[in-house]
Amino acid sequence: MKFSEFQYTRPDLSAVRARCEEICAKIEAACCAQAQISAYDEFEALRREVETDLTIAYVRHSIDTRDEFYDQENEFSDEAGPQLEEMFQKINLALLGSKFRPELEEHFGKLLFTNMEISVRTFKPEILELMQEENRLASQYQKLYASGMVEFRGETMPLTKLGPYMQSPDRETRREAWTVRGSFFDANRAELDELYGKLVKCRNAQARCLGHENFIQLGYDRLGRNCYTPKEVASFRDQIAQDMVPIVAERKKVQQARLGVDRLCFYDDTLLFPDGNAKPEGTAEEILAAGKRMYEEMSPETAEFIDKMFEMELFDVLSKPGKAPGGYCTGIPKYKVPFIFSNFNGTAGDVDVLTHEAGHAFADYTAYKQNYPSLLQSPTLESCECHSMSMEFLTQDFHKYFFGDATEKYEIGHCESSLIFIPYGCMVDEFQHLMYENEDLTPEQRNETWLRLEKKYRPWIDFDNLPFYSRGGGWQQQLHIYLNPLYYIDYCMAQTVAFQFWIASMHDRADAWARYMRFVVAGGSKTFVELCHDSGIKVPYEPGCIREIGSEISQWLHKNARNH
Repeated sequence: MKFSEFQYTRPDLSAVRARCEEICAKIEAACCAQAQISAYDEFEALRREVETDLTIAYVRHSIDTRDEFYDQENEFSDEAGPQLEEMFQKINLALLGSKFRPELEEHFGKLLFTNMEISVRTFKPEILELMQEENRLASQYQKLYASGMVEFRGETMPLTKLGPYMQSPDRETRREAWTVRGSFFDANRAELDELYGKLVKCRNAQARCLGHENFIQLGYDRLGRNCYTPKEVASFRDQIAQDMVPIVAERKKVQQARLGVDRLCFYDDTLLFPDGNAKPEGTAEEILAAGKRMYEEMSPETAEFIDKMFEMELFDVLSKPGKAPGGYCTGIPKYKVPFIFSNFNGTAGDVDVLTHEAGHAFADYTAYKQNYPSLLQSPTLESCECHSMSMEFLTQDFHKYFFGDATEKYEIGHCESSLIFIPYGCMVDEFQHLMYENEDLTPEQRNETWLRLEKKYRPWIDFDNLPFYSRGGGWQQQLHIYLNPLYYIDYCMAQTVAFQFWIASMHDRADAWARYMRFVVAGGSKTFVELCHDSGIKVPYEPGCIREIGSEISQWLHKNARNH
């Protein structure tokens, strides 16, 4: 069956509520642990059905945000999500209160109950309307962003299609493309400012209702973080500022000399080579075909995975009007398959999708085969990003299928880009912490905070009076700040793990792949710290971790990038 043939039915909330109440009663009345396990298995089946329908609707809505039917279904989902969470939490509470908990922990594992305890901390009925309001505001932002059409050199195009021009070897073209992109956000400045202000206050209000000072701890709980706190994240950011930013600053000097410019401006930041960054060869269809060949040759596990993805048409990667921006991978529980969404734009980012998002998809596909309970299907998000970012590097033997003679250039650029990203990601994270700690900041003060953090994490940036960006508004184009609060640091920690897998693979490819598979097969049955330790990987916030990784990557770049 192909994705286009998956049937969607709007969940009947009354029927779902009745089933949840029935299952809850079974758990509470059970005379033994096995009866509770059977009742929870019934709940798992119900949950899979509901989450599958909501996921199908979300995917089809993001493929075309102008589709009236799925636009309405997305609105329904915004309203239904918090109600479903309330129903599901009652099941969790019933199981947490079981007198047979030792037997249940023996059957399901203790981590399931740790995750449940975190989950139940994130909800009570009093915040339901606020949660619905948060969903509406987030959808409003996504719809506004997706509507972005700009005029560039006589052509009307969606924002996503500006990508190649923003990386053009011609400096004036780059500057113009970045200016045009910024013009969309400037034109919608008032609405963007208002939306974010409302989101911050809405999220903080929910947190205070749950007994917190602000949203930060609630945000961590919603992300299911079960083995570290804001203190460890702050320590990680400090390491990046102290040990990684100087390394990136040195690479930026190399980039400036390579480009032959007197100063490195914002619109030069993503152009790594004077004749242009490496681009994949061929059409979008040919790039997809090369991705299929790569995974078929890489390992028996990846071959099985990619054949299923193509057989069931579990992709939508071409950029088009009305399509939501960005890219993602999501799981479809009933069918035990993932789905990859993206916006190809003719840059190396198209290949990154086939390694990054397919890394997520491969991990989902692998974990589905283990039949974990829903709460153990996926690990916490920084671990999920380890799946994807590590795959970007572990596919190194096959990059030639996409880039031909430009393969070496791509790999140098990919390494540099990955290194450069980490300070930016930390900046996004610290900015969000400051926003929730100071919810009454004016729009101008938010922008001033962003510019101050730019100096801390990216001191090499020169905005050259570029509209939108030079006034500190650049954070408004980062979807995660609006849609997925406090998520972005997961990419940064995952990148340090990915670098470690890559370094390991340069010494022993087979061993590195075996360690990666251990990480993936475990799904969410272990914490991030346990997954790292079991795979012989250092936890990113361990003292000295960043200095060690940064040194090894610097040496690799010094050795391999000298001719570029």
